[in-house]
Amino acid sequence: MTTTLNFTKGQGTGNDFVLFTDPEAEFPLDADLVRQLADRRFGVGGDGVIRAVRSAALLDPAAQRAAEQGAEWFMDYHNADGSVAEMCGNGVRVFARYLTERGLLDLPEGEVVAIGTRAGVRTVSRVRDGFEVDLGPWHLASGEPEVGARALHAARPGLGLSLGNPHVVVALAGEDELEALDLTVAPVVDPAPAGGTNVEFVVPGDPLVEGGVGRLRMRVHERGSGETLSCGTGAAAAALAVRHWAGAGAPDSWTVDVPGGRVGVRVVPADDGGHVLLSGPAELVFEGRRPF
Repeated sequence: MTTTLNFTKGQGTGNDFVLFTDPEAEFPLDADLVRQLADRRFGVGGDGVIRAVRSAALLDPAAQRAAEQGAEWFMDYHNADGSVAEMCGNGVRVFARYLTERGLLDLPEGEVVAIGTRAGVRTVSRVRDGFEVDLGPWHLASGEPEVGARALHAARPGLGLSLGNPHVVVALAGEDELEALDLTVAPVVDPAPAGGTNVEFVVPGDPLVEGGVGRLRMRVHERGSGETLSCGTGAAAAALAVRHWAGAGAPDSWTVDVPGGRVGVRVVPADDGGHVLLSGPAELVFEGRRPF
């Protein structure tokens, strides 16, 4: 018996996803199917696959907690290699666009909605140029990892951060080093994190701050996806790292230029510590049907 999947392709600053709706968690989504959908030559193609499922319907502890916290919809996110991921900052914004355009969610400009993820419930608001997601609390990781990458003449120190998923941020000397990086091969992080990590390479702007807003450029190798044109939580991690290195007086607002465009990052106080917010565009590109 042939099964047909109705899907939508979406992207946020070039970070692209295959999305489909499965409200009652009835469609069997496994790693093999994710890899088929995400394959850019034999499938639809994407950095990941997002299933829209009602939180209460998914037998996943994170989804059940999300339902208890009032998040009707859960972003069931999988990396292109089939692995399950905690969170995706660009993916949340594209997910919000998908839900609103499919009539599954009403989100007028300026209002906020709760979305369930495996990193916890995240709140999303509609803003003038897209959507802004509160990525929640963040913290610096312990240890002093070193990172090597092809075309980088020597390993560099990295700064580990957690935004619900793991990141290591590496500062480079300039634009030439950033452009020369070969990220077709995964960077080597020492010591290697047990569950892997996303690795961001950054070059601060010159000047670093303009009009009260910090500036930087970034390239990223995503765990489970390889180099992508953008990574939302990676952009937030990169801004937080440069802000940390800049020290006292560093701004709370940043623009991060990635190969796929530009996103905004804000650090705001909260009762449970500082939160980091990510804003930027989110678009639905096309729809299709895929038989299996």
